[in-house]
Amino acid sequence: MSKSSSQKGFIVEQAGLLSLIQDAGRFGAFNIGLTNGGPIDLLAFQWANRLCRNTLNATTIEISVGGLSITAQVDSTIAITGANMPLTINGEAKSLWRSYHVKAGDVVALGFATQGVRCYLAVVGGFNITPSFGSTATVCREGVGGLQGEKLQVGDVLACSQNIEQSHLNKNLLLDDKLIPNYRNEVVLHTIPSYQQHHFSSHQQRLFFSHEYTVSKSFDRMGYRLEGQVIQCDIDGILSEGICHGAVQIPADGQPIVLLNDRQTIGGYPKIGAVSSVDTAKLGQLNQGGKVRFEPISMEQAHNLFHLNLSRFNRTELIDCD
Repeated sequence: MSKSSSQKGFIVEQAGLLSLIQDAGRFGAFNIGLTNGGPIDLLAFQWANRLCRNTLNATTIEISVGGLSITAQVDSTIAITGANMPLTINGEAKSLWRSYHVKAGDVVALGFATQGVRCYLAVVGGFNITPSFGSTATVCREGVGGLQGEKLQVGDVLACSQNIEQSHLNKNLLLDDKLIPNYRNEVVLHTIPSYQQHHFSSHQQRLFFSHEYTVSKSFDRMGYRLEGQVIQCDIDGILSEGICHGAVQIPADGQPIVLLNDRQTIGGYPKIGAVSSVDTAKLGQLNQGGKVRFEPISMEQAHNLFHLNLSRFNRTELIDCD
C-alpha cells in the first residue's frame, strides 16, 4: 500500500536511512534474473513474526541502521527484534524482543543502532502488501516488491488487518533474555569450500582460513566487501554462472566479497567457498570495521548446523509477559 491507499494500518512519519518491506524472500525466479531479497538476518525476522503469532513468512519491515517512526491508524500488536535500536512507544522507552499492543494514534519510533545494523518490525497478521513475482520482498536494484520496489518514504501507508479483537485476547510475548542474540563486532563464518577451490593453492587456502578480515565501507544488502590478507587464484575469472547465497568471491584485487540476499543472480569471479546460511545473519549485523574470520566445514557439518539451529528455534517457547 502507498500514500494513496484507502486501507489503514501504519503511516510512515520518518523513513529512516533504509527501511524495506520484506517477507522471507523470492524464490524460483533466478531464471528471469530476479534475486531472493528477503531478510538479511533471517533469525531475527522469524522471531519478530513468532512474537506476533504470525506465520514465519509474514511481511515485516527491515530497518537498517535506524530512524524509523510510524503512527498506528488501527489497534494492533507489534514486535521488534534485531539490532540494539532504542525503541519508544509514545515517547516511552521499551525493550526489543517482545510484543506490544498498540492503539490507533500511538507513535512507534526507533533510534539508531548501538550494536548490530538491522531490526525487524512485525505486526499481527503481517502487513498487507501486494506480492510481486510471488513475494513482497523489496529489491530496490530490481525495482520489485514492497511499495513500487522502493524503500519506505514519509507518508507511505502500510496496511494491516483491522480485525484484531481476537489478537488482543492474547497476551504479549517475550523471548527469554538468555536466548537473545548478542551482536558482536567479531564473528566466525563457517564456510563450505567451493568446487572451485582447486584454483586456490593449499597455501592460499591456509592464508584465507587463518587470517582476520575487516568489514570495509562497501557493504550493503548485495554483499560485504572485506579487507585483509590478499588471496590469489590461478584464474582471473570464469564464465558467468549462478551465485548462491553466502558465496565468497575473490576478485582480481584478492579481497573477499561475501554475497548476500540482493546479490546478482550470475557472476564471473572465482569462489573459494560459501558461508553457511546460519552465519550470514551474523555477518549482516556487522558494521564497517567489524572483524571476520572464516572457518572451513564440510557440507554435512553445515547441514547439521542448520538443522540444530532450526530445532533449537522450534523447541524454544516464548514467555507470556502481561
